Amino acid sequence: MIKTLTCQALVAALAVCLASPALAMPKPKRLGNIAFLVVDGVYNTELTAPLDVLQHVRFHSKDDWPETFLVSPDGKPVRSFEGLVITPDHSFSTAPPIDVLVVPSAEHSMDTDLENQVLMDWVRDTGRNARFIVSLCDGAFVLAKAGLLDGVQATTFPSDQDRFAAAFPKVDVIRGVSFVDAGKVLTSVGGSKSFDVAFWLVERIYGAKVAEGIGRGLVVNWDVSRIQHLAGKAGAGPR
Repeated sequence: MIKTLTCQALVAALAVCLASPALAMPKPKRLGNIAFLVVDGVYNTELTAPLDVLQHVRFHSKDDWPETFLVSPDGKPVRSFEGLVITPDHSFSTAPPIDVLVVPSAEHSMDTDLENQVLMDWVRDTGRNARFIVSLCDGAFVLAKAGLLDGVQATTFPSDQDRFAAAFPKVDVIRGVSFVDAGKVLTSVGGSKSFDVAFWLVERIYGAKVAEGIGRGLVVNWDVSRIQHLAGKAGAGPR
């Protein structure tokens, strides 16, 4: 005899199937793997400020926190501009898949780093495949040279903005803001403002409560409404 299931029975059976661990859909990662590019002459603040904020997500979000790590071209230690010796976690060849690429400013971000073809190729390929790209200060020069800012609203260190605009006429340079959120690409003027763009990315992905919690831990009174920024192509409008 063939048994006919009622509508209610079908709904109940479907609910049981969806609740099964074997059939449940995996939760998507929010920020996933966040790679910080470190090269000789990297500036401390542009590296450590966003690293502090993004690494602290794990203490304020119950799940889906990001994994943060440092990547240098050859995996060997680099020396920051201020003299810190930094040991990276990976080289270009050993780095895992990268969801967020962070490019801090370095001493030679406006000159010899731009002529390093291995560096440029890695930034270009990694940036194209990443979900988000973030630059701090003159790290924007590296992104622009790699072709990742063509037609994109972006900013950089205030006193270098004229040079940036002249060197990369395809970039829509924004002045007078702490950071620009152009959707996939977020750029910051750097310095102490390097915190702002990281807090904003956390708020955008995890919500204001998580961002504010991290702020309390770092003794930063985070409130994006008080920060001059542009979030045009991301949909939030200029602020």
